[in-house]
Amino acid sequence: MNKRQVDIAVIGGGPAGLAAALKAKQEGFEKVVLIERDKELGGILNQCIHDGFGLIRFGKQLSGCEYAQRYVSMVKESGVEIYTDTMVLEITKDKEVYSVNQQEGAVCWQAGAIILAMGCRERTRPQVGILGTRPSGVLTAGAVQKYINIQGFLPGKKAVILGSGDIGLIMARRMTLEHMEVEGVYEVMPNPGGLRRNLEQCLNDYHIPLHLSTTVVRVHGKKSLEGVTVAKVDENRKPIPETERYIPCDLLVLSVGLIPENELSKQAGILLSPVTKGPVVDQNMMTSVDGIFAAGNVSAVFDLVDYVSKTGEAAALGAAAYLRASEKEKGKPVPVEAGENIAFTLPETVEPKDGKVTFYMRVKKSMEHPEISLTCDGKTIKTQKLLVAHPPEMISMTVDWKEEYTGKLVMEGREV
Repeated sequence: MNKRQVDIAVIGGGPAGLAAALKAKQEGFEKVVLIERDKELGGILNQCIHDGFGLIRFGKQLSGCEYAQRYVSMVKESGVEIYTDTMVLEITKDKEVYSVNQQEGAVCWQAGAIILAMGCRERTRPQVGILGTRPSGVLTAGAVQKYINIQGFLPGKKAVILGSGDIGLIMARRMTLEHMEVEGVYEVMPNPGGLRRNLEQCLNDYHIPLHLSTTVVRVHGKKSLEGVTVAKVDENRKPIPETERYIPCDLLVLSVGLIPENELSKQAGILLSPVTKGPVVDQNMMTSVDGIFAAGNVSAVFDLVDYVSKTGEAAALGAAAYLRASEKEKGKPVPVEAGENIAFTLPETVEPKDGKVTFYMRVKKSMEHPEISLTCDGKTIKTQKLLVAHPPEMISMTVDWKEEYTGKLVMEGREV
C-alpha cells in the first residue's frame, strides 16, 4: 500500500473542509491534503441555487454555488493537494487515513493532524417510522433538490412534504416555481423547524399551507406512490386516529432533520455527544482523540454556512497550534454545561488558556428579548441580549477567555 506523510489531512471538501484546508495552508504548512469522495469540491452547496449565503463571511448575498466557488478558487490557488472522487475508508487514533480511488488504488496518509469535515446526511423514512410499502416517489428533500437543480428533471407532479426543515421549505418554493403542486408541509412538532425567513419567503409568499402537530402515518402504493395518510398528533406525538386524512400524491418529500456523518469518528473511538450526535470538541475543535479535529456539520448541524466556514478555520488553527505545541503546554479541558433553556453548546469543553472563544448554541424554546449568559461557579463571565431566539436558529457568542475559568461553567438563556 502506498504510504504518504502529510502535515494536515482534511476529510471532506464542503464548506468546512474548504475553509479548514485554506486556513491550514495560510498557517504555513506545506503538506495539506484535502480528500473529497464526490467528483467535485463544494459539497451540498453545489445544488443550492438559492441565495442567502455569505452575508457574514463575504458581506454579500450569494447562492450556495457562488459561495462554494469562491472557496474552491482560493483553495486551488493556495496549493492545497486535492483528491476528489476519493473515498476515506478508515481513520485511526494514530492519525492514519486510509483512502481509495480509481487512479491510485489504496493509500495510507500518515498525518500530523486530521480535520474531520464530512458534513451531515438526511434522516430517511425508516428513521421516522412511517407505515406502508417501499414505492418509488418517497425521497429526501436533498435528493429532490439534486434532481431538479442539477440533473434537470421533475420527480413528481403533486408533492406532500413531511417536516419543516429548511431544505424542505426551500424545495416547496422551488417545486412551485417549476409548476409542481405542493399540497402542504406537515410538521409533527407544535413549532416549525426551519428559519423564519424561509417560512415567510418559501411558504407564506406562495400560499403553501403549514400543518403543525401533524404527521404522515402511512404511504400507499406498491411500485409507485399513490398517496399518503396524514393525522394530527397528541402532546406525546402519537397519531389521533379520528383525524386521519388521505391525500393523493405521487411524491413524498422527507425533510425530517439531519445527522452528522460520523462513521469515521466512531471507528477512531471519538467520544460523541448524545445531543448533537457529533464529536465532543473543545474551543480548538479538537475531539477526545488527540490530534483529530472536527468542523462544520460533522460536529453539530448549523443553519448558516458562514458559521460552518468559521468552525473550519477554527479547526485549522487548532490543528496548527497542536502541531506546534508541546504536551506540557496543554491544560485539562473544562466542560461547559448546557443550562436553563440551552439545548447544547459548541464547544462542549474549553481548555484553560487566555484568548477568545466563540460558542455556538441553540435554545430549547422560543424567547422574546432573551439574555444568554455564561457563568463560572455562579459568577457571570458574559451576557448577551437578543431580540428573539428560536430553536432552529443557531446563536453565537464570543467570550474573552481567561486561564482562571476552571470552575463549573454553565450557559443559560432567560427571557428578560
